[in-house]
Amino acid sequence: MTTPLKTLVIGNGGREHALARALSLDPAVAEVHAAPGNPGIADVAALHDVDPLDPAAVAGLAQRLAVDLVVVGPEAPLVAGVADAVREAGIACFGPSGAAVADLAVSLGVDLVVVGPEAPLVAGVADA
Repeated sequence: MTTPLKTLVIGNGGREHALARALSLDPAVAEVHAAPGNPGIADVAALHDVDPLDPAAVAGLAQRLAVDLVVVGPEAPLVAGVADAVREAGIACFGPSGAAVADLAVSLGVDLVVVGPEAPLVAGVADA
């Protein structure tokens, strides 16, 4: 028999709400946490106040909660290295490394800008 999973969803948008809801409906998942989340996500997950762009803070929260899986929804935390920090802490993470996201952007000729959690990730197409 498999031990039920404890999960942490990073983000506060509609995508993260859908991810948290789907996880909450999965019988293999015992707990769903979200950071920072939003009022809709609060219906299906316990919310935690953390800066989603701070890799050390996210990894620390995941360790304190003893989660088995972190799911990073938005692109900006991925670029900031959140998935890397979570993996370095020994916790499984669904999301590419910051280097992989940056490499993809370079191959697409896109400039990445991370200003804050509400800022768009893709600032514009790089001049060729």
